[in-house]
Amino acid sequence: MDNYIVSARKYRPADFRSVVGQEHITTTLQNALKNNQLAQAFLFCGPRGVGKTTCARILAKTINCQHITPDYEACNECESCQSFNKSASFNIIELDAASHNSVDDIRELVKEVYLPPHEGKYKIYIIDEVHMLSPQAFNAFLKTLEEPPAYAKFILATTEKHKIMPTILSRCQIFDFHRIKNEDIARHIQYIAEKEGVKAENEALHIIAQKADGGLRDALSMFDMLVSFTQGNLTYENIIENLNILDYDYYFKFVDCFMKNDLATVLLMFNEVLQKGFEGNHFINGLANHFRNLLVSKDVNTISLLEVSENIKQKYLQQAQIAPIDFILKCLGLANTCAMEYRDASNKRLCVELNLLRMSKLTNQQKVAPNAHSAVTSAPNNAVQEGEKKNELVNNPIQTPQEQKPEVKISSAFRSPLSVNPHQTIAIDIKKREEEGLLIKNLIWDDFMQIWQEYVSNADEQNPDLYFVLKDLTPVNNKNNTVTLTFPNHEQQNTFNLSKPDFIQMVREKTEVKNFNIIDRIDIKETEGKPYQPADKYNFFVEKTPVLAKLREFFEADIDY
Repeated sequence: MDNYIVSARKYRPADFRSVVGQEHITTTLQNALKNNQLAQAFLFCGPRGVGKTTCARILAKTINCQHITPDYEACNECESCQSFNKSASFNIIELDAASHNSVDDIRELVKEVYLPPHEGKYKIYIIDEVHMLSPQAFNAFLKTLEEPPAYAKFILATTEKHKIMPTILSRCQIFDFHRIKNEDIARHIQYIAEKEGVKAENEALHIIAQKADGGLRDALSMFDMLVSFTQGNLTYENIIENLNILDYDYYFKFVDCFMKNDLATVLLMFNEVLQKGFEGNHFINGLANHFRNLLVSKDVNTISLLEVSENIKQKYLQQAQIAPIDFILKCLGLANTCAMEYRDASNKRLCVELNLLRMSKLTNQQKVAPNAHSAVTSAPNNAVQEGEKKNELVNNPIQTPQEQKPEVKISSAFRSPLSVNPHQTIAIDIKKREEEGLLIKNLIWDDFMQIWQEYVSNADEQNPDLYFVLKDLTPVNNKNNTVTLTFPNHEQQNTFNLSKPDFIQMVREKTEVKNFNIIDRIDIKETEGKPYQPADKYNFFVEKTPVLAKLREFFEADIDY
């Protein structure tokens, strides 16, 4: 028990070739060693657990290796490599900036930089989580990083590059580490499982890789925990149970039910998901990802984007062949909308259920459209049959009560043959009118007000008189695609009427509400007793202030009416 070592440490890569999923980094570093073009400072950036510190340690060991191999790996046999492997190297110094981030810590490091290496060619400093250094510490480090001794090398590592001062970034050779692919993580865990004598299903390893989200260290931590939980037998079932992950089969079953319009089963399965302790947002995000996987399975060029086991991939390919792409896209949109609405929904369960029911009705809508189309196209072909049936009714006017059916009145312009369901014919009628743009759209008030505000704002620059008229007006929504504007007097009404047709046309085009109109009127109560003409204004003020008339006579002033 005392000698137990976690897998992340026990199987930590010791050379470049064993680093998982970062070939673009290791190849570049080995080429730099080969060409003797090592930078003075390196900055390794990327998510946690992807190999930044590991690569920094491998690079530091390889730089100081006394007998580097032909493929530019550390020999692990020389005195420098041996001391490093025992964590006893005096030339490779590691500093955790998360706990040593003060300016005094960096000043101590700077003093040490100017002491030459005890043995070997270089003195290498690895500073982990370098973004945690204080601004004062960065400034104290800046000069040394800019002009270090020839024997000093710096390898900085961080998960948050954006927090590092630009002056530091400009002095480093930057390497961006990627999230590790699920396939690479699963393969590495399989290698460790074989070494440890652990039985593991391929699907189970892929689930661990997906849960790790690109971090190998997280994946190995989960692996250790699950080995203890399952007593060394990793199966798909016990992995999804322990990691609280929804089974792939749930999502495949949901899509099958959507395409069958099986609303009842959809609601019952969602209830089962909730009873297992899964949150609605967790489920809907998983469903959105399922539709995304179906979408990429539609094209052979994008199948490589599926990061699942081969067995699950075959299931996606089979379901993608059945599900229409239009259906997949609409379901993906509904799932995305539901995910955004979920947080603010007062009834979160209902929010998910409504979107699931909408998905269940999509294929039903797609089935109606082709039937309607066939009914319309077959109408001319059946015209003769319709005439023959009418003649037969004339020749045999007597019908039994069972044969008499209520007449369905349908516009003659869209009349269909007698063999067509009258309800279907009405659907055709509506569909055709939609295609011809004859159905009336309702005005969305927020859209109109945005257009109105832009119109008034533009008038401020282009037509000051019109702006003066409109700036204090408040449009009133009449709820029937009309808007009322009330003016205080005829002059302002007339000013607006000059541009009214253009404004109405602009609103109709932008909102697609073809019957939009404006009612403009005068507020009689507002205008009553108020002077607007120059002569009326003069008489009004004279009545209030009689001295104005005397001033006019004294100065012999004329008033331009």
